[in-house]
Formats: sequence, structure tokens, C-alpha cells
Amino acid sequence: MTLHKKITSAPKADLHVHLEGTIEAAMMFDLAARNGVTLPWASVAELHAAFGFRNLPQFLEIFYAGLQVLRTERDFFDVTYAFLKRSAADNVVYTEIHFSPQGHLERGVTWTEMMDGILGAATKAERELGIRARPILGLQRHRSEEDALKVIDAALPWKQDIVALGMGGAELGNPPSRFVNAYARARELGWKCTCHAGEEGPHGYVTEALDLLKVDRIDHGIRSIDNPALVARLARERMPLTVCPYSNVRLQAVPALASVPLIELLDAGCLATVNTDDPSYFEAYLNENFLGTARALNLTEVQTRTLIENGFKGAFLDEGQCTAYLDRLDAHWT
Repeated sequence: MTLHKKITSAPKADLHVHLEGTIEAAMMFDLAARNGVTLPWASVAELHAAFGFRNLPQFLEIFYAGLQVLRTERDFFDVTYAFLKRSAADNVVYTEIHFSPQGHLERGVTWTEMMDGILGAATKAERELGIRARPILGLQRHRSEEDALKVIDAALPWKQDIVALGMGGAELGNPPSRFVNAYARARELGWKCTCHAGEEGPHGYVTEALDLLKVDRIDHGIRSIDNPALVARLARERMPLTVCPYSNVRLQAVPALASVPLIELLDAGCLATVNTDDPSYFEAYLNENFLGTARALNLTEVQTRTLIENGFKGAFLDEGQCTAYLDRLDAHWT
């Protein structure tokens, strides 16, 4: 079996993906029409043309405009299920999906509408497609910690359904240290914790996330490579890093896929993984992230297999669940 075939057919995990970043352009216009929302683009083609963003702030401007179409339980169901169906086609069997309630709540969407839609789609997808999905409550770091704490407490009715607290958005000027109390509250609730750090922001943000937020995982983390002592620490602590290669290139965190430091991280013993981030906007789902990265970095079969394994090892799964997925990978790979 060729490496291409092994990648595309292997069972895989996607640990870093944003629900609002999975809305395909055609669906965005369908939802806009359904809900009477006027988008800033006249057509699907015009929206695709806007995908030429050059950095994270430019991308986020489009991202926040696009999420306006999500208004009802049905909308959240349809978007979640569409993503899970597309991921299952790439043989993704497990995913943890960030969703950003703050941007929806301020438009009058209720928690029940969001959660019933997301969880309903996850239940159907697991039953019909064999893919398991679990939500991560994603804070928006440009907002206040006071608002973050209110959102966390408002999510208590779904405490058992939410697997972790996360945080995304524009890194620069919004260091992890602003959210120490919010993360402490999440840990009190028994949630796992993850945080975007070290993509556009400096490696010091990764250190803050580790020391102050006491996270269980780092989202992105590629700037860690600028600090050898930090890389050694990440390897020693087996801290998962959810690297998103196409995202890094499209947002110009690196100049090309060949510059994504996955080999350096693996060689240092880090638990690096490959993920999608916002696949509809970056036009690359999980197989393409693996295939493009494998080509650009000339990954060996061992390196590729390690990255796929790490997707399960870095997931918020108990040991038995992780072992079951790794056994499936073993059966496939051999």
C-alpha cells in the first residue's frame, strides 16, 4: 500500500477545528437565505475570492462575518453534521470541535439552540457515520475574562457534554495571562483545558498557557521552536501540540508547508499532531493536511504514522478509549 493510500484510508483524529470555520461557502449562502441575513459578499465566487487573506486579523474579519448565518438549532445541526460527514469521508473517526458561544449569544441565539443542534448532529453522525465528536467551549480572547466566566457558568447544564475549555482569536495583545481565573474555573468543573498559543503570538504565550492556565494541550504552538528549552519541556511533559499546517501557511505564520516545523518537533520528542483548524476557509480537510505536509516535508512512513498516532494520544480520551483507536490504526496500517 502506498503512503498516499495509507494516509487517506487510515482512521484519524482531528483535535483542532472550529465549527464556525467549517461552513462551506454554498451552505453559508443557503443559511443566509434561510435566516434573512445579508452577507458582505454578493456570491459564492466573491466569497471564495475573499479567501486571499494574508494574516490572522484579516481572516478573523471574514470568519466573524460568516458565523452570522448561524441562528437556529437547525443551523447548528446542519453545519455540524455536514462537517462530520465530510470528515468521515476522510476516515476521521474522532474529533473535538471548538464552538464559540459568545459571538452567537450576543445575537440572541440561546444555549439550548446551540447545544441541541451540535449534540444532535454528533449523535446522528456517530450512529450513521461512525465518527465520534465532542465539543470544546471556545472562548474569544479579545473579550473580557468577566465575560468568559459568565459563559463558563452558563454552560453548566451541559457540563458533562463539553469535553474541554479552549480559547482562540487574535493572539497579539491578548496573552493567556488575562484568563487565569477562567481556566481555574474550568478545572474546578473537571474540564480539560487547551489554548491557542504560539501561532502568530510569541513562544512566551505557550509558556504562559502552561504555567498560568495549566493547560492539558497547546493549540498550534509552532513558535515554541524558537525556544529550545521550551521544546525540550514540551517533549518531557508529553504536551500535545495541535499543529494546523494549511492554516499556518494561509495565515502566513510560515511562508510554506515546507516551513511548518513538524519534523523538528517530532525529532525533539514532542507529541505533535496534524489538524484542520478552519477547513472550509483554508480549503483543506484532514487528508489534504496530511498529504500536503507529507509531500512538502518528505515525511517518512514512520513519521507519518507517528503523527496519526499522536492524534489519538493527544485527544481528551481515557486510556482504554485511546488504546481502542490505536488498535484500529494498527489493524489498518499493517
